[in-house]
Amino acid sequence: MPSTATATLATAPPSPTAPPHAVGPSRTLPPVDPHDGRHNFDFLFGQWKVHNRRLAARLAGSTEWLEFEATNDCHPNLDGIANEDEFVTDYWEGFRGMSFRFFDPAQKTWSIYWADNRTGALQPPVVGAFHGDQGIFEGPDVFDGKPIVVRFIWSRIASQSPRWEQAFSADGGNTWETNWIMDFTRDENGPSPR
Repeated sequence: MPSTATATLATAPPSPTAPPHAVGPSRTLPPVDPHDGRHNFDFLFGQWKVHNRRLAARLAGSTEWLEFEATNDCHPNLDGIANEDEFVTDYWEGFRGMSFRFFDPAQKTWSIYWADNRTGALQPPVVGAFHGDQGIFEGPDVFDGKPIVVRFIWSRIASQSPRWEQAFSADGGNTWETNWIMDFTRDENGPSPR
């Protein structure tokens, strides 16, 4: 026989201060617009081989590009309103990084966060949206103790080889230095996208 406390909890009405998602099974979610942008990153689901070109030094006038290989595995979360991927390379011994992407249906924008096993810290997000075959995402950050703006560009998303680029601006977005380019190729030996 359940305890009195359990029986009371099971029949008690929801708290008036509870968030809407905690009200209970009788509450329905608002209708979802399948074209609102929440599926923009579906192209990335699955496993990829990634060819990287990265500037040897950022915001230092460098023209030396370092090239290396990596893998990337991306899957959806939160019923498709978020996704995460894991980036792995031997270029830096034992390196692993993760992107976390969250879609805001009210603003129709994505927020993209990065973390890796070198710092263990979640980096400030870049925020933006797709227009056609290209997505642009920007946000403030700090590099070498100075404020910068970071920009991610996703392009060629409808092709078999999507591209990601990262650029920094030290002058508030007036000029940009692209410092990292990734070209993705589907890993045919990996499992099918989820």
